[in-house]
Amino acid sequence: MRIIPVNLKHTVAAVGGFVLLAGMAVAEMAPPELMQKLREAPAAEASRIAHEVEAHWQRSGSAAMDLLLSRGREAMANGDTRQAIEHLTALTDHAPGFAEGFHTRAQAYYAANLYGPALDDLERTLALNPDNYNAIFGLAVMIQEFGDLGRAAEMYRKALALNPHHEDARSALEGLRRDGIGREL
Repeated sequence: MRIIPVNLKHTVAAVGGFVLLAGMAVAEMAPPELMQKLREAPAAEASRIAHEVEAHWQRSGSAAMDLLLSRGREAMANGDTRQAIEHLTALTDHAPGFAEGFHTRAQAYYAANLYGPALDDLERTLALNPDNYNAIFGLAVMIQEFGDLGRAAEMYRKALALNPHHEDARSALEGLRRDGIGREL
């Protein structure tokens, strides 16, 4: 057996560099003035502004973490939730402050019918980025599926307060109202 010498200094530097890069990945909040602009936007501009807000949320600050997010989303688009969860778990392990990593993994868990982990990741997402109206919507969908219709209506309203043009939240809330749930007196 031949022993190959390892330069410990270079190994530590390489590992430390990766940890440093991963540690830089944090939740990217949309500027408050952009969120205000979205709340006040006319319908014709809302989609563009929402896209701009969501682009902020997708910035991890690390090319390596952005690649993991991209690979996770690509695996989901291809219907491979197992692979998506693996990529996104690597992302959340290395970038625990990056909200969109948890949000995207919640979507993968939900697609795999793993509701407990999906709920955990949605809660983590919202702890890191309370303005993420898509995560609030996802949480509302799950709460509605569990039968807590009043709380689901409350969550849909919260998503709409952040993004009044969130059509999925609006449609879901209208469906609950037709059933007599979530009406305000």
